Amino acid sequence: MGISLEMEALALTSEVPAAVEEQPKQDVLDKALTLEVPPAVEEQPKQDVLDKAPTSKVPPAVEEQPEQDVLDKGYIMRRYEIGPKLGEGGFGLVYAGTRREDGLKVAVKFSVKAPDMLYITVPGHPKRLPLEIGLTLMANKGSSAPEIIKLLDWQEDTDQFIMVMERPFPCMDLFSFMELHGGTLHERTARRIMWQVVRAANACCENGVFHRDIKLENLLVNPDTMEVKLIDFGCGTLMKKVAYKVFCGTREYFPPEFKFTGKYYAKPTTVWSLGILLFEMVCGYLPSAEDLFMTTANIWTSPGLSQKCCELICDCLQPKPKKRLALEKMHLHDWFKVQSRELRGHGLRHGENIRK
Repeated sequence: MGISLEMEALALTSEVPAAVEEQPKQDVLDKALTLEVPPAVEEQPKQDVLDKAPTSKVPPAVEEQPEQDVLDKGYIMRRYEIGPKLGEGGFGLVYAGTRREDGLKVAVKFSVKAPDMLYITVPGHPKRLPLEIGLTLMANKGSSAPEIIKLLDWQEDTDQFIMVMERPFPCMDLFSFMELHGGTLHERTARRIMWQVVRAANACCENGVFHRDIKLENLLVNPDTMEVKLIDFGCGTLMKKVAYKVFCGTREYFPPEFKFTGKYYAKPTTVWSLGILLFEMVCGYLPSAEDLFMTTANIWTSPGLSQKCCELICDCLQPKPKKRLALEKMHLHDWFKVQSRELRGHGLRHGENIRK
């Protein structure tokens, strides 16, 4: 097969450099939230240390929130009614909410402020913003990113910050959507979802944002329309031309170059994570050592999948970053060359089976 010893090491090793900052799962802080929210909001996971990055020069994407005192702890509670918990992750707890003035359904995320939390400057906002807030605003620059969750409001106080985001209805994360339909997706459904994820990833990079944690759990899917939203910029950082040396994200999506060199670049890493994502959607599991051997040699196939789908997976899962498909060209791949109405359509055709 002619596969190099480098790939053999890639397939067999599970070691990563000590600098890895994997996204925490259930770690909690001793400090409780001070805002008067439902009793379940008591403790928050500790935020990982993110890479320090230069100040952004990208303008914000959504309307600036009304001026309010950052130490006014009652601001969010006065404007929004907080409902049941929707979920929790490495960086906070998320609750359903309703905007009192018009009944708009929202999601409200509470995150404890880490002592070394990073701030960035976003033009149009007089004060420096917590990194996650700033990145979410930047990613939504302009009107060309409907696949990225929108930040509607926020509040910062001495101990925590709160983000109010749009809440699509109905929706579920992609992992739950796949479980609901037997663990794998029909290739046609996967293509519709993947097209939107690629658009979201491109929009992030074009707007100066490196998400770093694109995965099943960070994608919301409307099961009726197949519309997708990329969420959770808690692992994100600003785009830069030089290599990153600390990885904040999910271990299963680490690019191989980081395992070998301790360095990685934004766009090739994003392409690798998109390849892992597509593999999971159509296969129902993460690629094995044998799978990675075959993707490197461009001979990987799977029963029931088209040749073009298999080729795209191989193009994304190349161990050498320079051999991967360029992120900017991904949407031009032959696999996506079907009628645009099928890619951007709303919902599955009557009787279409989601499962393979």
